Amino acid sequence: MQRSQALTKMIFLSLMAGIAFILQKLEFPLPGFPTFLKIDFSEVPALIAGLLYGPLAGVLVEFFKNFLHFLFSGSETGIIPVGQLSNFLAGSVFVAVTSIIGRKVGELKGLIYGLATATVISAVVMTSANWYVFFPLYSKLIHWTVTGSQKFALIMYGIAPFNLLKGVLVTAIFIPLYLKLQPHLKRRLSF
Repeated sequence: MQRSQALTKMIFLSLMAGIAFILQKLEFPLPGFPTFLKIDFSEVPALIAGLLYGPLAGVLVEFFKNFLHFLFSGSETGIIPVGQLSNFLAGSVFVAVTSIIGRKVGELKGLIYGLATATVISAVVMTSANWYVFFPLYSKLIHWTVTGSQKFALIMYGIAPFNLLKGVLVTAIFIPLYLKLQPHLKRRLSF
């Protein structure tokens, strides 16, 4: 019985990672934001996995989605997949925070509170990560240097609002989907 459950979980997480990878390929830019920032809804399958099996399951879906993206699309920075690492960090924070709060508080209000909190935390984490990690990596690997007031403006008026907006859009897509799936998921969820 336990082996069957483990196999079911592994198959489910693999399917969610594959769906997330496909959704990530359907990315699109938003007007008014830098063209390298693109919206996709690949966090949705990871959120489902995180709510069903816990935050680590959602993070695993994020990892495999980005691993597949790197394998099939490569990276503009060569062997070091900076873009995929950035996407993995943003998605993992978003999914883990939502899963932890959603599972702990329970019901729809817990999920909404989790998604809202995850949106803010993810935006803060990504603002710092871009400032201290990702921009310096891009500078070192592809000689893309943005410094001083340009760096501040790009992060504060481009990246931070983009991450907030992405969280809102993913939330707007996920809540109706969750409400449709809720009867089927209720057997697996504690709420």
